[in-house]
Amino acid sequence: MSKGIIQFCYRKIIDANSTKLWDKYVFDDTHQEFFMQAQYYNQAGVLKTYREIIEQNPQAEKLQFLVSTAAVGYIQQLNGILPEIVNAFGKLCLPFENFKFEIIQSHITDKQQHKIAIYFYSKPLLWIDTIDNQLLISRATEDLGELETDLIPLQPMLNIISLKSTSSSKLQLS
Repeated sequence: MSKGIIQFCYRKIIDANSTKLWDKYVFDDTHQEFFMQAQYYNQAGVLKTYREIIEQNPQAEKLQFLVSTAAVGYIQQLNGILPEIVNAFGKLCLPFENFKFEIIQSHITDKQQHKIAIYFYSKPLLWIDTIDNQLLISRATEDLGELETDLIPLQPMLNIISLKSTSSSKLQLS
């Protein structure tokens, strides 16, 4: 019997220690964008960190959105599949439909202090069962007869953010 329709959120942190090529490109381009955009909110040039800029100019909260534009093209390269979350076969399989960008910290001149997070929000998925530390899920959210499934291990930075009971829906699994 299914547990319900769930939605995941995966928080991917990217910083100077990131080793994957995709991460490095996102790191470099978002820092460059931060450097350029921060100048508007720090015209005197005396503030150096993201936190200092926000404290002095609350309008600088817009930097989250402005800097995120440097990551959009890279996120599109993922073709709607969450990075790093793999099924029992080691294959990427979780579709995402939205993302949110966050500047955790940054420094205008010290790139090593730049740290961001990208929150990937999955499409709704059918949570069928939990087996050991793995969730048995399906991309099908309605009764379509035989379901294709994946086993996804529970892991850090992957969170179930919503659960809708299927007891009141049309889904009936035997």
